Amino acid sequence: MTPANLTHVHWVKSSRSSGNGQCVEVAAFDGAVACRDSKDPKGPILIFGHDAWTNFLAETKDGFPQR
Repeated sequence: MTPANLTHVHWVKSSRSSGNGQCVEVAAFDGAVACRDSKDPKGPILIFGHDAWTNFLAETKDGFPQR
């Protein structure tokens, strides 16, 4: 999937982002979640399936995964 395929999505900046430019944006679409660096909106995008994203959030909610 290329960034052109995501022109219809609404990107949201993380509420955990600081004011120093280290921000993550996410967009939900078609059962998946896309993530990108807000400083480089035309750069690489990571795409996670809904289940993978849900598991990632659950594991990182209280800190980094213990693996």
